[in-house]
Amino acid sequence: MANVAAKVAVIGSGISGAVCASTLAKNGISVTLFESGRGPGGRMSQRREMTEDGRELHFDHGVPYFSAKNPDVLKLICEWQSKGLVAEWKEKFATFDCDSKQFLDIEQEDLEKKYVGVPGMNSICKSLCQEPGVQSRFGVGVGRLEWLDNEDSWSLMGLNGESLGYFKGVVTSDKSTFSQRFTNVTGKPVPIDMEKFPEISLKMTEIPVNPCFALMLAFEEPLTEIPIRGFSFKSSKVLHQAFCDSSKPGRSRNSERWVLHSTAEYAQDVIAQTGLQKPSSATLTKVAEELFQEFQSTKLSISQAFFKKAHRWGSAFPAISVAENEKCLWDAKKRLAVCGDFCVSPNVEGAIISGLAAAAKCSEVLCRL
Repeated sequence: MANVAAKVAVIGSGISGAVCASTLAKNGISVTLFESGRGPGGRMSQRREMTEDGRELHFDHGVPYFSAKNPDVLKLICEWQSKGLVAEWKEKFATFDCDSKQFLDIEQEDLEKKYVGVPGMNSICKSLCQEPGVQSRFGVGVGRLEWLDNEDSWSLMGLNGESLGYFKGVVTSDKSTFSQRFTNVTGKPVPIDMEKFPEISLKMTEIPVNPCFALMLAFEEPLTEIPIRGFSFKSSKVLHQAFCDSSKPGRSRNSERWVLHSTAEYAQDVIAQTGLQKPSSATLTKVAEELFQEFQSTKLSISQAFFKKAHRWGSAFPAISVAENEKCLWDAKKRLAVCGDFCVSPNVEGAIISGLAAAAKCSEVLCRL
């Protein structure tokens, strides 16, 4: 077996996993990061789309922006700003009342700064995953994690049973590692033997989530009847919020691009009818039409979009926090940490705090080995 003296596997390259991996590497620990997707970011990823006439479009189809108050997180944001990875989005947001067709509660001043990744929301995670000491393996899902008592280490296997290596510690930022949802989506067993980790499993089993559909829209001309670049919807059972993606700093202005998010109730209804498996193109087309019709019903002179596509976030938005005080879940004996926004608070700041906490736990123990 290969030397695993100071190797840690991090599962998931969302902001929590990426921050954890980067912090571990800075502490002198060798990190291998596994991500089942094509690239980093999770909800902070950026979607690249091509139109039929060959135009390239980019959308932040997950988290539209983030804010922070925690000193450790603000310190990181300052570092990212100095590297050109983050900029402040200086826009005032509001609420749109679908009954009165009026904008309400327009922000009078910036109560909290809104930050975005530059040139896309995924820029932060992409940079963190490329830092020295971090080996990132994209398109590689982890199908099995097994603790080896006789080796005092972890064995990781891929979705098809191939060996991914041996590690002294594991950090997972993917809540499906402990969830039956993994089986529902992949048809394979839950990656970890939950009976061996009863305390963590008890907290992680079936964390309630708020699903969401995102609709990516591109228009030839600006939507001049909308004076606000970001707003939530009041009295809509279909739409939750809308953001003008192309108004963010560092974005192309070749077209006006908007991202709409559905309500959790709407998404739950669709999932109840179609299941948790990857939605069909017919389902996504139907969702795109329904969300767009609701957008047009605002009477804000919404013109026809030359690009329109829906994406489902099935379990990305947790409804509870499972380790608000501890910031992460931790098994010191087997050096297993679980981090993510579902541990602290369901936002980017909470995810970062949890990633930092998991890195601190692992570093403290591994540095003594």
